Parts: sequence; C-alpha cells; structure tokens
Amino acid sequence: MKRLEREIVDLLPRLRRLARALTRDPVDADDLVQVTVERGLDRRGQWVPGTRLDSWMFRIMKNAWIDEARARGRQAKFLAPAEAGENVGADGAAMMEARLAASEVERAMGRLPEDQRLAVALVLVEGLSYKDAAEVLEVPQGTLTSRLVRGRAALIADLQGAVA
Repeated sequence: MKRLEREIVDLLPRLRRLARALTRDPVDADDLVQVTVERGLDRRGQWVPGTRLDSWMFRIMKNAWIDEARARGRQAKFLAPAEAGENVGADGAAMMEARLAASEVERAMGRLPEDQRLAVALVLVEGLSYKDAAEVLEVPQGTLTSRLVRGRAALIADLQGAVA
C-alpha cells in the first residue's frame, strides 16, 4: 500500500467522527466516509505533499456532505422518504429507549446549528488549529472563532440544563 493510502486509512477514525457530527446518523456517516475516501483517492494528484492530509480530506468530506444535502433537498420535493413508513405501528417506548442510549454530548452537538457543529467538531474533537479548521470550512479565521465561541457556549448551556 502506498504511503498516501496508508495515511488515509489512519485517518478513518477521525473521518468517521467528523461524519457523525455532520450527518447525525451512523449509516449516513459511513456512506459519507466512503464517498470521502473514494474522492480523495480519485483526486490524490491534487493533494500537495507536505500539507495537512487531514485538512484536505475534511474539506472533501464537507463538500461531499453539501452535495448530498442539496440532492436530498431536491429529492424531498418529489418523494416522501422511505423511512416515513418504517415505524408505522412501532412501539414508541422502544424507539425512545434507543434514542436515550446515545450520549448526552452527542445529542447536544446535534442540536447545534451546522456551522457551529462543524467548528466544534473540527477544533475540539479533531484537534485542528483554528487556521486549519478555517481552511477546511473555507471561511475567515475570525468567522470560525465566532462560530466556535457560540457553539461552545450553546453546548455548555445545553449540557448544564441536562444535568439540572
């Protein structure tokens, strides 16, 4: 296996974490990771050796998610989602128990607006510098900083409210 491919494999856990923060769904997250890796491998000639591979892959993931969200928006105008009929007559208590099994922090992050959730995921979860995270999101560093501050404050308030 070539060095770049090995490094991408090493990034898989981090890609999965970011995908879960983006999608808020484990199945969608796995699909997003697969699309990201495929695009990264297809475009490996565009990556500049010596630059941060994680930032490059995170940017690919963000763009793939934007593409997916747009496609879903177009599809929703014409079709009812398949899952709309899945839980007809299902036991509501069992569904609630399954939801309660998720961690409180993950739920709190899921309640953040997408721009704040991405900023928090890249900086606080993935450990990217403000500069690198701003490059991934293609926003000025000051914009990233304000999103991160608002996201942190919302998480703290949400988690403190959950404890009370």
